[in-house]
Amino acid sequence: MQCCLEEEKMSKKVVTLLCAALTCLCVWGQGKVNTRKYILSDFPDKITQVVLSGNEVLDSGLRQEIVNYWTLSPYEFCSLEEFEERKTQDLYYFLIPAESRFKGEEEPGVLFLTLVKGGPEAAEGIKEMHEIISLPLMAAMGGSGRELVYLGPIIQAILEFTQNAMQSEKIAYSMESWFNRNYLKEAKMKQIYLAKEDLSESVTEKDLQRYLDQDIHLCSDQEADEMFLKGRYHTLVSYTVAPFLPEEKASYCYKMLFDAESHRLFYFHKHKITSKTGVGFLTADLKRLAVTR
Repeated sequence: MQCCLEEEKMSKKVVTLLCAALTCLCVWGQGKVNTRKYILSDFPDKITQVVLSGNEVLDSGLRQEIVNYWTLSPYEFCSLEEFEERKTQDLYYFLIPAESRFKGEEEPGVLFLTLVKGGPEAAEGIKEMHEIISLPLMAAMGGSGRELVYLGPIIQAILEFTQNAMQSEKIAYSMESWFNRNYLKEAKMKQIYLAKEDLSESVTEKDLQRYLDQDIHLCSDQEADEMFLKGRYHTLVSYTVAPFLPEEKASYCYKMLFDAESHRLFYFHKHKITSKTGVGFLTADLKRLAVTR
Protein backbone atom coordinates (compact mmCIF):
# COMPACT_ATOMS: atom_id res chain seq x y z
CA MET A 1 0.00 0.00 0.00
CA GLN A 2 2.80 2.40 0.96
CA CYS A 3 4.58 1.52 -2.27
CA CYS A 4 1.47 2.42 -4.31
CA LEU A 5 1.14 5.76 -2.51
CA GLU A 6 4.77 6.60 -3.21
CA GLU A 7 4.33 5.67 -6.89
CA GLU A 8 1.21 7.86 -7.07
CA LYS A 9 3.06 10.78 -5.48
CA MET A 10 5.95 10.30 -7.90
CA SER A 11 3.55 10.17 -10.86
CA LYS A 12 1.84 13.40 -9.75
CA LYS A 13 5.23 15.04 -9.30
CA VAL A 14 6.28 14.06 -12.82
CA VAL A 15 3.00 15.38 -14.27
CA THR A 16 3.45 18.66 -12.35
CA LEU A 17 7.00 19.07 -13.62
CA LEU A 18 5.93 18.34 -17.20
CA CYS A 19 3.10 20.88 -16.97
CA ALA A 20 5.50 23.46 -15.56
CA ALA A 21 7.97 22.78 -18.36
CA LEU A 22 5.28 23.05 -21.02
CA THR A 23 4.05 26.31 -19.48
CA CYS A 24 7.57 27.71 -19.55
CA LEU A 25 7.96 26.67 -23.18
CA CYS A 26 4.66 28.34 -24.11
CA VAL A 27 5.55 31.56 -22.29
CA TRP A 28 9.03 31.57 -23.80
CA GLY A 29 7.59 30.97 -27.25
CA GLN A 30 5.09 33.80 -26.88
CA GLY A 31 7.82 36.13 -25.65
CA LYS A 32 9.98 35.29 -28.62
CA VAL A 33 7.16 35.96 -31.05
CA ASN A 34 6.41 39.33 -29.45
CA THR A 35 9.95 40.71 -29.43
CA ARG A 36 10.62 43.53 -31.86
CA LYS A 37 13.59 41.70 -33.37
CA TYR A 38 11.34 38.74 -34.18
CA ILE A 39 8.55 40.95 -35.49
CA LEU A 40 11.04 42.69 -37.79
CA SER A 41 12.58 39.50 -39.15
CA ASP A 42 10.42 39.56 -42.29
CA PHE A 43 10.89 43.25 -43.02
CA PRO A 44 13.17 42.87 -46.11
CA ASP A 45 10.68 40.42 -47.66
CA LYS A 46 7.54 42.49 -47.16
CA ILE A 47 6.41 45.47 -49.21
CA THR A 48 6.55 48.80 -47.38
CA GLN A 49 3.56 50.93 -48.28
CA VAL A 50 4.56 54.60 -48.19
CA VAL A 51 1.38 56.44 -47.26
CA LEU A 52 0.84 59.78 -48.98
CA SER A 53 -0.80 62.38 -46.76
CA GLY A 54 -2.71 64.42 -49.32
CA ASN A 55 -0.40 67.39 -48.70
CA GLU A 56 1.04 67.94 -52.18
CA VAL A 57 4.31 69.50 -51.01
CA LEU A 58 5.02 66.80 -48.43
CA ASP A 59 3.93 63.99 -50.75
CA SER A 60 6.19 65.27 -53.52
CA GLY A 61 9.11 65.30 -51.07
CA LEU A 62 8.25 61.80 -49.85
CA ARG A 63 8.18 60.42 -53.39
CA GLN A 64 11.57 61.93 -54.19
CA GLU A 65 13.34 61.00 -50.96
CA ILE A 66 11.99 57.44 -50.83
CA VAL A 67 13.47 56.87 -54.29
CA ASN A 68 16.75 58.39 -53.08
CA TYR A 69 17.04 56.57 -49.74
CA TRP A 70 14.83 53.47 -49.44
CA THR A 71 16.96 50.38 -50.08
CA LEU A 72 16.10 47.85 -47.37
CA SER A 73 12.80 46.51 -48.71
CA PRO A 74 10.51 46.78 -51.75
CA TYR A 75 8.09 49.69 -51.54
CA GLU A 76 4.95 51.12 -53.08
CA PHE A 77 3.10 54.40 -52.61
CA CYS A 78 -0.49 54.37 -51.42
CA SER A 79 -3.21 56.80 -50.37
CA LEU A 80 -4.72 57.16 -46.90
CA GLU A 81 -7.80 55.33 -48.18
CA GLU A 82 -5.67 52.41 -49.38
CA PHE A 83 -3.86 52.37 -46.04
CA GLU A 84 -7.20 51.97 -44.25
CA GLU A 85 -8.06 49.06 -46.55
CA ARG A 86 -4.69 47.29 -46.19
CA LYS A 87 -3.56 48.04 -42.63
CA THR A 88 -4.97 44.80 -41.16
CA GLN A 89 -2.98 42.66 -43.60
CA ASP A 90 0.35 41.29 -42.38
CA LEU A 91 1.63 41.43 -45.96
CA TYR A 92 2.80 45.00 -45.48
CA TYR A 93 4.75 47.47 -43.42
CA PHE A 94 3.60 51.10 -43.58
CA LEU A 95 5.62 54.30 -43.51
CA ILE A 96 3.07 56.95 -42.64
CA PRO A 97 3.09 60.65 -41.72
CA ALA A 98 1.03 60.58 -38.52
CA GLU A 99 0.03 63.34 -36.11
CA SER A 100 0.48 62.60 -32.43
CA ARG A 101 -1.42 64.08 -29.48
CA PHE A 102 0.16 63.59 -26.08
CA LYS A 103 -1.68 63.47 -22.78
CA GLY A 104 -2.77 66.98 -21.89
CA GLU A 105 -2.68 68.28 -25.47
CA GLU A 106 -6.01 69.43 -26.86
CA GLU A 107 -4.78 69.12 -30.44
CA PRO A 108 -1.99 67.09 -32.10
CA GLY A 109 1.23 69.10 -31.94
CA VAL A 110 3.79 67.22 -34.04
CA LEU A 111 3.71 65.23 -37.28
CA PHE A 112 5.87 62.10 -37.08
CA LEU A 113 7.16 59.81 -39.80
CA THR A 114 6.26 56.41 -38.40
CA LEU A 115 7.08 52.88 -39.50
CA VAL A 116 4.49 50.30 -38.40
CA LYS A 117 3.68 46.70 -39.28
CA GLY A 118 0.33 45.70 -40.69
CA GLY A 119 -1.78 43.10 -38.94
CA PRO A 120 -5.23 42.30 -37.49
CA GLU A 121 -4.62 44.52 -34.44
CA ALA A 122 -4.75 47.55 -36.78
CA ALA A 123 -8.53 47.18 -36.77
CA GLU A 124 -8.39 48.84 -33.33
CA GLY A 125 -6.47 51.84 -34.71
CA ILE A 126 -2.94 52.82 -35.66
CA LYS A 127 -1.93 53.04 -31.97
CA GLU A 128 -2.44 49.27 -31.68
CA MET A 129 -0.10 48.45 -34.58
CA HIS A 130 3.47 47.27 -33.95
CA GLU A 131 5.52 50.47 -34.12
CA ILE A 132 9.11 50.03 -35.26
CA ILE A 133 10.28 53.63 -35.08
CA SER A 134 8.76 57.10 -35.10
CA LEU A 135 10.74 60.29 -35.74
CA PRO A 136 9.43 63.88 -35.62
CA LEU A 137 9.20 65.66 -38.96
CA MET A 138 7.43 68.99 -38.41
CA ALA A 139 4.72 70.82 -36.49
CA ALA A 140 1.28 69.34 -37.09
CA MET A 141 -0.15 72.73 -38.08
CA GLY A 142 2.40 73.06 -40.89
CA GLY A 143 6.11 73.21 -41.48
CA SER A 144 8.57 76.02 -42.05
CA GLY A 145 10.05 74.43 -45.17
CA ARG A 146 13.06 73.07 -43.28
CA GLU A 147 11.32 69.71 -42.98
CA LEU A 148 11.88 69.14 -46.70
CA VAL A 149 15.64 69.59 -46.20
CA TYR A 150 15.75 66.93 -43.47
CA LEU A 151 13.05 64.59 -44.78
CA GLY A 152 15.59 62.41 -46.61
CA PRO A 153 17.93 62.12 -43.60
CA ILE A 154 14.97 61.24 -41.36
CA ILE A 155 14.03 58.45 -43.79
CA GLN A 156 17.67 57.31 -43.78
CA ALA A 157 17.64 57.30 -39.95
CA ILE A 158 14.49 55.15 -39.95
CA LEU A 159 16.14 52.65 -42.29
CA GLU A 160 19.43 52.62 -40.40
CA PHE A 161 17.70 51.99 -37.09
CA THR A 162 15.41 49.31 -38.55
CA GLN A 163 18.30 47.43 -40.13
CA ASN A 164 20.20 47.36 -36.84
CA ALA A 165 17.11 46.54 -34.76
CA MET A 166 16.67 43.42 -36.92
CA GLN A 167 20.00 42.20 -35.56
CA SER A 168 19.81 43.34 -31.93
CA GLU A 169 16.99 43.25 -29.39
CA LYS A 170 18.86 45.82 -27.31
CA ILE A 171 18.91 48.31 -30.18
CA ALA A 172 15.26 47.63 -31.00
CA TYR A 173 14.24 48.91 -27.56
CA SER A 174 16.70 51.81 -27.21
CA MET A 175 16.23 54.09 -30.21
CA GLU A 176 17.25 57.38 -28.60
CA SER A 177 20.44 56.10 -26.98
CA TRP A 178 21.36 54.21 -30.14
CA PHE A 179 21.29 57.38 -32.24
CA ASN A 180 23.16 59.34 -29.58
CA ARG A 181 25.98 56.82 -29.59
CA ASN A 182 26.86 58.28 -33.02
CA TYR A 183 27.66 61.57 -31.32
CA LEU A 184 29.55 60.01 -28.42
CA LYS A 185 31.69 57.88 -30.73
CA GLU A 186 32.26 60.04 -33.80
CA ALA A 187 31.51 63.71 -33.21
CA LYS A 188 34.47 64.71 -31.09
CA MET A 189 36.25 66.57 -33.90
CA LYS A 190 33.22 67.73 -35.89
CA GLN A 191 32.10 71.33 -36.20
CA ILE A 192 28.60 71.96 -34.81
CA TYR A 193 26.34 74.69 -36.18
CA LEU A 194 23.26 75.47 -34.12
CA ALA A 195 20.62 77.59 -35.80
CA LYS A 196 19.69 80.50 -33.52
CA GLU A 197 16.05 79.64 -34.20
CA ASP A 198 16.77 76.19 -32.73
CA LEU A 199 18.01 77.63 -29.45
CA SER A 200 15.68 77.95 -26.44
CA GLU A 201 15.10 81.44 -25.04
CA SER A 202 16.02 79.96 -21.65
CA VAL A 203 19.68 79.73 -22.74
CA THR A 204 21.51 82.73 -21.30
CA GLU A 205 24.48 84.66 -22.64
CA LYS A 206 26.49 83.20 -19.77
CA ASP A 207 25.56 79.69 -20.95
CA LEU A 208 26.71 80.54 -24.47
CA GLN A 209 30.02 81.87 -23.23
CA ARG A 210 30.54 78.75 -21.18
CA TYR A 211 29.67 76.11 -23.78
CA LEU A 212 30.26 77.62 -27.22
CA ASP A 213 33.83 77.39 -28.44
CA GLN A 214 35.79 77.23 -31.68
CA ASP A 215 33.90 74.04 -32.63
CA ILE A 216 30.32 74.94 -31.62
CA HIS A 217 28.81 77.90 -33.44
CA LEU A 218 25.55 79.79 -33.80
CA CYS A 219 24.15 80.61 -37.24
CA SER A 220 20.83 81.28 -38.94
CA ASP A 221 18.59 78.40 -39.98
CA GLN A 222 19.22 79.34 -43.63
CA GLU A 223 22.98 79.03 -43.11
CA ALA A 224 22.56 75.70 -41.34
CA ASP A 225 20.39 74.34 -44.18
CA GLU A 226 22.80 75.62 -46.81
CA MET A 227 25.76 73.87 -45.15
CA PHE A 228 23.71 70.69 -45.00
CA LEU A 229 22.60 70.84 -48.63
CA LYS A 230 26.20 71.45 -49.75
CA GLY A 231 27.33 68.42 -47.75
CA ARG A 232 29.88 70.38 -45.75
CA TYR A 233 32.69 68.14 -44.50
CA HIS A 234 32.88 67.21 -40.80
CA THR A 235 29.86 69.35 -39.90
CA LEU A 236 26.76 68.75 -37.80
CA VAL A 237 23.74 71.03 -38.16
CA SER A 238 20.69 71.43 -35.96
CA TYR A 239 17.03 70.79 -36.67
CA THR A 240 14.28 71.21 -34.06
CA VAL A 241 10.65 70.10 -34.17
CA ALA A 242 7.96 71.37 -31.80
CA PRO A 243 4.24 72.27 -31.97
CA PHE A 244 3.44 75.62 -33.52
CA LEU A 245 1.38 76.43 -30.43
CA PRO A 246 2.86 74.23 -27.68
CA GLU A 247 0.80 73.47 -24.61
CA GLU A 248 2.77 73.89 -21.40
CA LYS A 249 3.69 70.68 -19.56
CA ALA A 250 2.00 68.60 -22.25
CA SER A 251 3.84 69.23 -25.54
CA TYR A 252 7.35 68.06 -26.38
CA CYS A 253 10.26 69.60 -28.27
CA TYR A 254 12.60 67.38 -30.29
CA LYS A 255 16.21 68.36 -30.96
CA MET A 256 18.39 66.75 -33.60
CA LEU A 257 21.82 67.08 -35.17
CA PHE A 258 22.47 65.72 -38.68
CA ASP A 259 25.81 65.14 -40.33
CA ALA A 260 25.93 67.32 -43.47
CA GLU A 261 28.16 64.89 -45.35
CA SER A 262 26.70 61.48 -44.48
CA HIS A 263 23.17 62.70 -43.61
CA ARG A 264 23.21 60.46 -40.52
CA LEU A 265 21.35 61.40 -37.34
CA PHE A 266 23.97 62.09 -34.66
CA TYR A 267 21.97 63.52 -31.77
CA PHE A 268 18.38 63.05 -30.64
CA HIS A 269 16.86 64.41 -27.43
CA LYS A 270 13.43 65.62 -26.37
CA HIS A 271 12.07 67.63 -23.46
CA LYS A 272 8.65 68.63 -22.17
CA ILE A 273 7.91 72.27 -22.95
CA THR A 274 7.32 74.52 -19.95
CA SER A 275 7.49 78.27 -19.29
CA LYS A 276 11.05 77.74 -18.03
CA THR A 277 12.40 75.52 -20.81
CA GLY A 278 10.65 76.83 -23.92
CA VAL A 279 11.33 75.41 -27.39
CA GLY A 280 14.76 74.52 -28.72
CA PHE A 281 18.15 73.34 -27.51
CA LEU A 282 18.48 73.86 -23.76
CA THR A 283 21.51 74.59 -21.63
CA ALA A 284 21.46 70.86 -20.78
CA ASP A 285 21.87 70.09 -24.49
CA LEU A 286 24.82 72.47 -24.80
CA LYS A 287 26.39 70.73 -21.82
CA ARG A 288 25.90 67.31 -23.45
CA LEU A 289 27.44 68.56 -26.68
CA ALA A 290 30.45 70.00 -24.88
CA VAL A 291 31.13 67.23 -22.40
CA THR A 292 32.85 64.84 -24.83
CA ARG A 293 34.82 67.47 -26.71
